[in-house]
Amino acid sequence: MKTTIASVVLSLIMVTAAHAQSPATTALTLTEALRIAESRSETLAETRASETRAEADRMRARSLQLPQVNFTGSYDRTLASEFNGIFDSSTSSTSTTTSTTDSSVDFSKLPFGQRNVYRATVSASQLLYSGGRTNAQLAQAELGKRSAALATDGARAQLQLEVAKAFYDAALADRLVTIAESGLAQSGAAYEQTKLGFDAGRQPEFELLRAQVARDNQRPVVIRRRADRDTAYLRLRQLLKMPAPEPLALNVDLDVATLTAPEPFIAALAAATAEPPKATRAQVLQADALVNVREQAIAIARSERLPSVSVTSAVGKVGYPSSGVIPGLDDFRTNATIGLQVSVPLFTGYRLQGNALAARADLAGAQAQRNQARALAGLDTETAINELAATDAAWQATAGTIQQAQRAYEIADLRYREGLSTQLELSDSRLSLQVAQANRAVAARDLQIARTRVALLKDLPIGAR
Repeated sequence: MKTTIASVVLSLIMVTAAHAQSPATTALTLTEALRIAESRSETLAETRASETRAEADRMRARSLQLPQVNFTGSYDRTLASEFNGIFDSSTSSTSTTTSTTDSSVDFSKLPFGQRNVYRATVSASQLLYSGGRTNAQLAQAELGKRSAALATDGARAQLQLEVAKAFYDAALADRLVTIAESGLAQSGAAYEQTKLGFDAGRQPEFELLRAQVARDNQRPVVIRRRADRDTAYLRLRQLLKMPAPEPLALNVDLDVATLTAPEPFIAALAAATAEPPKATRAQVLQADALVNVREQAIAIARSERLPSVSVTSAVGKVGYPSSGVIPGLDDFRTNATIGLQVSVPLFTGYRLQGNALAARADLAGAQAQRNQARALAGLDTETAINELAATDAAWQATAGTIQQAQRAYEIADLRYREGLSTQLELSDSRLSLQVAQANRAVAARDLQIARTRVALLKDLPIGAR
């Protein structure tokens, strides 16, 4: 009795230690996988940076419509000047011309040849008229910002589709491994039963060899399925940026009677199936934005022929120290100006004509791309909707096949145990069951991927699979 209790305690300790050493594995849902992939995606980080650059372009374009104010400060130390001594009142030439010179003028305060000069100037300019160029540039920047946002949405949708495919591929690989291992177990049981019959003299050697071959043929299938599963999980880990030692399990079941749409895409799938997005596809909207950008480029090229009018103003202080190096408050004088500047291109060597010609050519190309995008978007949307209907029908068609195949295998197994059938009949029924189970799992995977693609159609690039 004591030995039994000690054995039980030892077993509990070993089990507890084993659980403590093995890392806890949390089943990963598709929602969590998408969140991890988006947070670690370099592609999304790059598209978000493009959005930031587009916002910077918009700010620069907007600045052209606002006043430009600058401050300039300087200090000059004159080492030698051509004006040295000209206004020296102690020279003889000055003393002989006092009758023609205003003795009240202090020539030491004139700017010529001053040893120390301090300047501080605030200048401002405001563009009054540019022929519509600034408005067109701002419109281009706004369109660029919108196009960058659409590009980010497209990159996110593409990433979500890839993650969903990798997620369900891994789930399918798991299911196929289970089916293959079940087939190996069934063929192994059949071999053991046949061996018992052969040892008892009730089964010929031919049946024993056939059972052994059927069992051994199942082992490479299991090995192949496990290798495929490892590859599928490796692909999923790469998308999620998960290190290999980190445990990974999936919270998904492809062998269910009712297969609901992937949880993150239920609402989007309902909206997309109710009103398939054709003209609202992101790539079509980007093509529309590009056409508008090219139209604004034509407006910019046209504005280059028109006058440009600006108002400028400057207020500055200039100081010449009367003594020493640092000027006093009385040593500063004020300069203030205001002006109007008009610039009109007269001849530019046909540069403006070349700019206008290039702008029109770019517009024609953008319009052709937009027309092509609209046509391809309609075709791609219809293809995705039809594929969803086909995969749904294929999955529905496999609903009763597994039950029928399972029942046929149970009957064949019973007949074989009773000696009413051959090993060939049992193998055929077992193979039919495995094929039905695999077809059901593949159909479930295809249906979920088709649902995901339709849900993401609005933002997906045209032709994305």
